[in-house]
Amino acid sequence: MSKCDKGEKSGIESYFKEQKAVQTSVLFSGEQGKTIALKIEAGEKLKEHTSPVDAFLICVKGEGFYATEKGDTTAMKSGDYVFIEADLKHEVVAEKESHFLLIK
Repeated sequence: MSKCDKGEKSGIESYFKEQKAVQTSVLFSGEQGKTIALKIEAGEKLKEHTSPVDAFLICVKGEGFYATEKGDTTAMKSGDYVFIEADLKHEVVAEKESHFLLIK
């Protein structure tokens, strides 16, 4: 399942219609996994949680950081990415309005 047709161009911003601190939108979902667009307003965060599978988080706009229950903190800006281990508690905080892609 995809939110756009094959070959169709679209922008991440178009998937965020609500005025909420944290918004998500599934861009693609298939048998092998999915890709999720994530928007976090400045000063807000995606609260601490876990994922049952490994994931890859890419910052495509803004600045923020990724923090784990182990105390590791990684600053992120446009173009940066982190690998997220399955079952590891983590959170994502935006210092500026930020957009991320989560692939899992």
